Amino acid sequence: MSDDRFPAEPAPAPAPRPDARSDDRGELRALAAPRRLAVDEPVFTAEGLPGAFRLQLFTAPGARPVAVATQIAGEEGMGLMNGVERYAGAVWERYCPGQDVPPVWVERQLWPEGAPQDPSFRRVTFAGADGYRPKGPRWRAITHEELQALVGTEVAAGRGDGYVPCPVAPEPRLVFEEFAVARLSRPEPFREPGCMPAGVRWWRRWTRQVLPDRGARTCCWYHGGDWHKVSAMALDVLRRARTQRVEADDMERFAVAHAAAAGATGWDTRALATLFSIADAIQPDSETGYINGQHRSQALLEAGVRRTVVLRHVYEP
Repeated sequence: MSDDRFPAEPAPAPAPRPDARSDDRGELRALAAPRRLAVDEPVFTAEGLPGAFRLQLFTAPGARPVAVATQIAGEEGMGLMNGVERYAGAVWERYCPGQDVPPVWVERQLWPEGAPQDPSFRRVTFAGADGYRPKGPRWRAITHEELQALVGTEVAAGRGDGYVPCPVAPEPRLVFEEFAVARLSRPEPFREPGCMPAGVRWWRRWTRQVLPDRGARTCCWYHGGDWHKVSAMALDVLRRARTQRVEADDMERFAVAHAAAAGATGWDTRALATLFSIADAIQPDSETGYINGQHRSQALLEAGVRRTVVLRHVYEP
């Protein structure tokens, strides 16, 4: 089963070729049909899924279903990007089991106000599938207007009135701390066979500790800069923040201000901000390996960075 009728690009991606948007519009026109909202599930989840999201499913006879997933970052489990194969597969299996390909998948991650991450809609295409598990996702932008033209009706952009946050559990204390990169779990699954192979074997990670790699690549955003430099900045930020007693919620702004004062590049500033973002930081987990941050962990391991900053959730006794 394949969704390779539509060319794909990595995300984040280098600047698209001049005719990329033209190609996108042509694909969207070919997929467009007057659909109806068949499902609006405020909290879609399934057994084994690492999170939940709002699902709007638009269908029409003879037209490929369109699924729109909306999720609040940091509140509903694994983010849409990290969990896209499992999330799209679960929707496909439950609501479109007779289809040869997964529904057209569109997602929108909602970030806290003022966050640097882009909250726009993104359409995801897949290179193929194993059973009901799509693989090889690629992300590309789609505007709200283009999305509504695709489905032929109104698409809600928010989380919806039916969303009820989970019962309040004891709040953990959020702690940014220094961490040895070689101790990070093996990141998997990864979606770029050439750019990001499935994990970094133990012998390779130790070799990189002795022979580090500081080179940048153009294959994807994660390989686009020097993680040695960014991690050194992060450790400096962490030390300064502790001296000044900066709260975890304020660490991202503190780090961005530090980067600006140091004259850091745009890539360095963004990379540093992600390490101190409550919603986007690298979060190792003893049971699952990661809550977030597998792509950056892969890049750090490949570069041979020795120490970086991660986020821990500490539950007080």
